[in-house]
Amino acid sequence: MLKRIVVGTDGSETADRAVDQAIELARLSGAALEVVSAYEPVSGERLRAEAQELPGDVAHAVGPREDVNLRLDAVLGRAKAAGVEARPHPREGDPADAILDVAEETNADLIVVGNKGMTGARRFLLGSVPNKVSHHAPCSVFIVRTT
Repeated sequence: MLKRIVVGTDGSETADRAVDQAIELARLSGAALEVVSAYEPVSGERLRAEAQELPGDVAHAVGPREDVNLRLDAVLGRAKAAGVEARPHPREGDPADAILDVAEETNADLIVVGNKGMTGARRFLLGSVPNKVSHHAPCSVFIVRTT
């Protein structure tokens, strides 16, 4: 029985397909969904420059996680509409590491990832997210055919 499912998203169309599968699996099994999205660090100089261009009442919202937070909010809304309990996990750094860390922290039963990066010559590189996750996961991994 699945109790906790981890899914990663970068907001792409292919990631959305994996998210849809994860939401459906969570709905069918009654599992909670842990939604992970990673982001690259942004320099303080760039953040200050962007904040100066905005009105004061919204300048505080400018940060390295703003896009990730919007992405996570969208997925949480989709999960809620399907009757699935979901929690966001914005993480700085490598997407595969973020997914693996959340899976370990939440004692996940399943990780859902798309197969993006697993076609052609790239399928032999351990650097792609699905390859790295599948080789280092602390639980079962479901790789959704998204391409």
